[in-house]
Amino acid sequence: MQIGMVGLGRMGGNMARRLMSGGHEVVAYATDPAAVKQISSEGATGVSTLDDLVARLAQPRAAWVMVPAGEATEQVVMELAKRMSRGDVIIDGGNSFYKDDVRRKKMIEPQGIHYIDAGTSGGVWGLERGYCLMIGGPRDVVERLEAIFKTLAPGMGSIPRTPGREKLAGTAEQGYLYCGPSGAGHFVKMIHNGIEYGLMQSYAEGLDIFKNATSKDLEPDLRYDLDLADITEVWRRGSVISSWLLDLTAQALAENPTLSNFEGVVADSGEGRWTVMQAVEEGVPADVLSASLYTRFRSRQEHTFAERVLSAMRHKFGGHVEPPAGG
Repeated sequence: MQIGMVGLGRMGGNMARRLMSGGHEVVAYATDPAAVKQISSEGATGVSTLDDLVARLAQPRAAWVMVPAGEATEQVVMELAKRMSRGDVIIDGGNSFYKDDVRRKKMIEPQGIHYIDAGTSGGVWGLERGYCLMIGGPRDVVERLEAIFKTLAPGMGSIPRTPGREKLAGTAEQGYLYCGPSGAGHFVKMIHNGIEYGLMQSYAEGLDIFKNATSKDLEPDLRYDLDLADITEVWRRGSVISSWLLDLTAQALAENPTLSNFEGVVADSGEGRWTVMQAVEEGVPADVLSASLYTRFRSRQEHTFAERVLSAMRHKFGGHVEPPAGG
């Protein structure tokens, strides 16, 4: 299948590579000419303008937008809509706010252009591991593009089947899921990222307690000098709290037990805030998720070892570089 890829950053570039390795034809555009040149050398059809991208795609066209959420996505979607025709599809694979998806869908729908929101998880490891996809939009259009989603997704892999799952139909076991109409995909991804904040915070606080187990405030016979790299490693082996986040934390601690290469300034990319706002709108208590968000705010003023752990995890799964303090 042919698809356009707009945005060739940490995730967009690797998604284009995974699609090409799966036999798809990728027409690629980015504002960075070097990124276009590189992906072209690997087999994509590189273009220098959105006009060229649309011209190179056969109708009905499909263009995947993988640029930062917010104004950048808004601009690209609207510019593509000006150039596309009835029956074409725009897929937003970034971390957009789900209400923006519904608004954009309504804006371009009169032109007969379809809009799909695809919450995408996988970070910098997606090329190898695949991307977990949470998809919203018209079901028939999503099904028409299923070959794209199936190639990007991880597939069954080595994960054991959930007992009783063999009785259920659907694509969830393959790592991609149609969640519902416009906005549903990014709604599910938003809550996914809110949960991620809480999980990361739990690991970070626990390891911070270990780090301070030698405190002079403790009685001498109650002080413990613990090896955090070994503890996280042993937890990976059969523990009930094992996870990919723990795997990445263990890797970071094995590389540098003090995490001195991280300052502890932890950014939040929006989804955590939106999750807390959604909880308020629904009247649902979200104590842990709210507290984890506020910790990220505090980290920009003062830093603990816990924040270094959070920053190390963000760097490992998403390639996120620490913002400057106060940023």
